[in-house]
Amino acid sequence: MPVTKRKWKTAKGEAREAYIIRYTDGAGKRHIETFERKKDAELRYAIVKVDVSKGVHTPASANITVAIAAADWIRFIKLEGRERSTVEQYRQHAELHIIPRIGNEKIAKLSTPRLNMFRDDLLRDMSRSLAKKILVSLKAILRDAKRRGNIAQNVASDVSITMDKRGNGKLAIPTPDEIKRILDAATGRTRPFIVTATFTGLRASELRGLRWADVDFSAGKVHVRQRADRYNAIGRPKSQSSERTIPIGPFVQNTLKTWKLACPKGELDLVFPNGAGNIEALTNIITRMLGPVQIAAGVIDSKGKPKYPGVHALRHFFASWCINRKVDGGRELPMKNVQELLGHSSIVMTSDVYGHLFPSGDDSAELAAAESRFG
Repeated sequence: MPVTKRKWKTAKGEAREAYIIRYTDGAGKRHIETFERKKDAELRYAIVKVDVSKGVHTPASANITVAIAAADWIRFIKLEGRERSTVEQYRQHAELHIIPRIGNEKIAKLSTPRLNMFRDDLLRDMSRSLAKKILVSLKAILRDAKRRGNIAQNVASDVSITMDKRGNGKLAIPTPDEIKRILDAATGRTRPFIVTATFTGLRASELRGLRWADVDFSAGKVHVRQRADRYNAIGRPKSQSSERTIPIGPFVQNTLKTWKLACPKGELDLVFPNGAGNIEALTNIITRMLGPVQIAAGVIDSKGKPKYPGVHALRHFFASWCINRKVDGGRELPMKNVQELLGHSSIVMTSDVYGHLFPSGDDSAELAAAESRFG
């Protein structure tokens, strides 16, 4: 029998029972594993039998826990030079969500059905978007464990969380009229920031790290070569695809040329620094620039607060504007072009976020023509 039941009494005379599986691995070594429930023992035996036949079995006795594997992975990505904010995000995934749920389990005992249960548990407790990110982190932990030789296969490979496509239509995208009102209300240092964010689609971190050296007025282009993270540390863009060049028309160019004369000077040569010429905090951008200009423009919610709380709303507008430029006399940009302008790592990401906006040469001239509508 693959599963046997064992009964015994403790030193205090208390009755105990457990279910045991015995098997021999591919190297001829015998193993015994104990379970409290019969169905867990049967499931484990079925998995072991298949893994041994495929030559991908790792004995639980020679394995580490998920918590230890997570710690190994965090050390690895730090050594790889990942940004502090990225490492911290992964650490939170591990410490707040993965370890409390399965941290004490041996990674060799994990199975696809068990991780599907983990997936369902995440979806019950949090948003689909956060659950997906945590599952991605768990998969990375197991990939690292496999790289180290601690497991023979990643049983999370076939576990997934798909995003709800019906939610795509609910992106908070400012309308052209709202953008027009915001630009009309923008003054001082707020105006060049809003103009640039609106017509380049740069992420907040990329705007905060943008240097004058990366603004090419003669060619009418902005080069994304660095970013400032949440800790105000300058580093490379998020990914290789994030390093990109974006065309800018006369409206953006003239706005930036005027701003350059008044821009606070600093060693970092930043386009949008704070008053001392250093990196501007994201909270200041939101509370002192983006929020007040929306209120001044009347772009508010039912409670009188700014309708769009983050800079990403302007990035969404840029994406939708590029996709629907035909209304401004331009041609529709293919999804690949939009992906490159936004700096997405894959066209799948662009499709997931903006695919619903797409209707069933040289970008510079067309972007400039569309810009003129707002200038």
